[in-house]
Amino acid sequence: MKRPLLLDILSMIKKEIQSDSVKILVLNEKKEVIFREVLGISHHEDDDLVHAVIQKCIEEKQPVNIYGGRGPSVWGSSGNGSKTILCLPFFIEGRPAGILYLDRNVNPGPFTLQDLELLIVLSKPIQWVLKNGQEFREAAAKKNGLAGSMLRGPSEALNRIITLIDRVKDYETPVFISGESGTGKELVARAIHQNGARRNGKFVAVNCGALPEHLLESELFGYVRGAFTGALRNKPGLIEEANDGTFFLDEIGDLPLFLQAKLLRLLQEKEIRRIGANRVLTVNGRFISATNKNIEQEVDCGNFRKDLYYRLKIITIEIPPLRERKEDLLFLLDYFLERYCGKMKRERVYLSPMALELLMDYSWPGNVRELQNEIQRCLVMTGEDNLIKEEFLSPKINPGAVKSSKSNYDFYQARAEFEKRFLSQALARWNYNRAKTAEEVGLSRQGLFKLIKKYRIDVNKMRKPGYQKKI
Repeated sequence: MKRPLLLDILSMIKKEIQSDSVKILVLNEKKEVIFREVLGISHHEDDDLVHAVIQKCIEEKQPVNIYGGRGPSVWGSSGNGSKTILCLPFFIEGRPAGILYLDRNVNPGPFTLQDLELLIVLSKPIQWVLKNGQEFREAAAKKNGLAGSMLRGPSEALNRIITLIDRVKDYETPVFISGESGTGKELVARAIHQNGARRNGKFVAVNCGALPEHLLESELFGYVRGAFTGALRNKPGLIEEANDGTFFLDEIGDLPLFLQAKLLRLLQEKEIRRIGANRVLTVNGRFISATNKNIEQEVDCGNFRKDLYYRLKIITIEIPPLRERKEDLLFLLDYFLERYCGKMKRERVYLSPMALELLMDYSWPGNVRELQNEIQRCLVMTGEDNLIKEEFLSPKINPGAVKSSKSNYDFYQARAEFEKRFLSQALARWNYNRAKTAEEVGLSRQGLFKLIKKYRIDVNKMRKPGYQKKI
């Protein structure tokens, strides 16, 4: 994009969305600024607040709107400041590519939801140039491994899972994955396979609860011609197909006892026998299993063999539910928005502040799968709109049927809403450690305590189980 054309676009944005200054920053893959253009006069351009807003916009991958204030310690507060800010990020293949930054004096009032919607529309030519630039295509081509999956987020639980994946990926030791339905057990199994020594082999997945018991044995172990009525030819089983690759047996807690014995032999001897065959076959596959059941309880009840249980649980990866790692939500939201906007061949879509707050407050009983489905639904419901508003969310997430207001926000209401949302997200990021949160966002402990009390944020209710109070 030539500079005169870029200046024309910035000038149009400045005129249509009343601003004192409009700034575009283009970033490389290291998040370094490689191009900058400013139109107008930016008041206190180099103050801490500006840099903090831009950093927050990049980290959360969502628009940021700040109403007044002089520094990061007074997010959303009018204080003695004289500036209101609107910041829109651009992302290419999940990587930060640029930032559009607008600011103006607070006297005309804060930027509104309508200003954000208009900014998204007016910035489309800039988005197109960033997306089609050679530098960004090359960066996208380099993406591989876990970076392209939904295994992303800052939580300690996720970091432990990724560390375990890295440690076990090249070994043949069986891996047992436990977690609620929808937490991503198969995703973890695929990550082990795709990043390990067996990546060139097949990844074969079977759900024990999805097949009738009388078909499960033949599907797993195969059969020879004449083994039973209808066996007109030899058929290899799925375990054979995973030879030199990875075999993933999901919901192993539903495996019948007679097949558990055959599976134990497979793990111990690396041998299988097709139904009706006289000879055994040697197989060389990595074995990964998973369940959402309490497998120890199944052993105690006699529904699962104890010897198989010990053979499977050599390496265990436990995936916590999404409600216990809320700090990963922003990263997952960005991943699914990027992924499904790409599949639908549409421009990047963003979340309105209220829609984001409702999504962050929801408990997600269906875990990552439910979040994935919700984002797909929202993208369909928005039509050609580039902003997911609160009225597009499912009734279970927006039970009060809250709708976006067509009128401008009241300044003090907008400030209060932002403060509450920001503090809730910051507390979740640092696991409701109030001392750490206060330090990171630039507040004093007393200041943070007052705001928690003011907005009735229940820190003890949201803190993860087993967490030790710091202050």
